[in-house]
Amino acid sequence: MIAPGVFVTGTDTGAGKTTASVALLHALRARGLRAVGMKPLASGCTRDARGQWRNDDALALQAASDPRPEYGDVNPFALPLAIAPEFAAREAGIEVTMAPILAAHARLAARAEFVLVEGVGGWLAPLTATLDQADLVRALDLPVLLVVGMRLGCLNHARLSARAIAADGARLAGWIASEVDPDMDCRDENFDALCGRLPAPCLGRLRWSPGREPAAMAAQVYTAKLMPG
Repeated sequence: MIAPGVFVTGTDTGAGKTTASVALLHALRARGLRAVGMKPLASGCTRDARGQWRNDDALALQAASDPRPEYGDVNPFALPLAIAPEFAAREAGIEVTMAPILAAHARLAARAEFVLVEGVGGWLAPLTATLDQADLVRALDLPVLLVVGMRLGCLNHARLSARAIAADGARLAGWIASEVDPDMDCRDENFDALCGRLPAPCLGRLRWSPGREPAAMAAQVYTAKLMPG
């Protein structure tokens, strides 16, 4: 039996996917679950002390996971340049294919009770010239969680993202509000509007809190609706 899980996407780059993902992992672990994170493709990497390419978001997911997975399973494709994965892979001479991602996910699922998979950018950001994130969601048979970056334009971006997710045949399990702009006007009004317009439940509201420990943010998200049954 494949472990349950969720695919985390965002309204755009910088919406707060990793912050939300790490908070969710800590919340799942607080419920006594073995929960691990995965970022199949990560562009924007630096070399570690051993000369291996590592991505900060993938490292954050690895650190928030229990049991602690191997980095190569968390992030099968670590791409050096901080540009769209399709172009970063091309520049690195790497062919991104589905098989290594599915194999890594299977290894994670064999050890965990929940596997959280974080995507790249927004929902329609392509993985390769021929693969979209919807293809990966279908292959993994996962519901989708949308992280809404709370800033000017979020109503439009969130509603368009929800429609695109549905149009691609995926199930939107819920959404999380991620406060990324401390100076946003009408923040509460925008949040209330999203609650009334998005076709899925709100599973949390991550308040603006730079430097806060990820584990402390677990109380701001809700995991019950992500569990089967």
